[in-house]
Amino acid sequence: MRVTMVQRAPVLGDKEANLKAMEKDILAAGRKGADLVMFGELYLTGYRIKDRVARLAEALDGPSVKRIAKAARRAGCHVLFGMPERDTRIRGAIYNSAVLVRPKGGPEVYRKWFLPNFGPFEEKIHYTPGKGVKVFDTDAGRIGVFICYDIFFPELAKAYALMGAELLAVLSAAPSSSRFFFEHLAQARAIENAIPLAYCNRVGVEEGLKFFGGSVLVGARGGIIAKAKVYEEEVVSADVDLGEADFARFHRPTVRDTRVELFRLIERELGP
Repeated sequence: MRVTMVQRAPVLGDKEANLKAMEKDILAAGRKGADLVMFGELYLTGYRIKDRVARLAEALDGPSVKRIAKAARRAGCHVLFGMPERDTRIRGAIYNSAVLVRPKGGPEVYRKWFLPNFGPFEEKIHYTPGKGVKVFDTDAGRIGVFICYDIFFPELAKAYALMGAELLAVLSAAPSSSRFFFEHLAQARAIENAIPLAYCNRVGVEEGLKFFGGSVLVGARGGIIAKAKVYEEEVVSADVDLGEADFARFHRPTVRDTRVELFRLIERELGP
């Protein structure tokens, strides 16, 4: 799979400017043979939109997703990007979502499970937590999706591994204060599940919050395949061998050796 990670700074609150930039990057990546093009968390609107989320959020069948889907068809690649998604069934529910659009077929969505509400983060004020977990089947491979803070929870990565994911894809808006954590967790999630991981972070500054970039593609054995610079806009493309997981899991059979009893213990201790 050829993965392209677009590490840029979106314009806060300006969907039109961001859509134009995304369309340009998607078409450029498609010309270079990308199978999957990734943008950061809430890239469509910028991260610190706060109360503007009610005005900027769109449904999955809204105009922004349709424009990105059209660009994906023209480029012949899959696109994964972040946006505030309005629920069409439950009035008032808005999700911090990652949307996957395909060269053919309709979009699919992952809604962020773990919403940070500490320090500069106020996501539980504005967003509804996601519930469903699924692996996206694509022509290029099977993808399990995270959004930023989700990467701190190894049970989510383990679930994707057990569900047959071949690539873990993380969309992020991580600030410089969290750089140490994300740089280590990207490799840890890949190593502990013997599965490649693509981490796409953004750069720029929003209301004093500085995003560090450092997007990285990690192989199934934890080696770094490609990495973007920190604090600079950059588009990084690289090939990842999804079949490497067979070799990695032979030598470190962590998925085979997973004990489901521990998950039952967690449910018993922390469940309702």
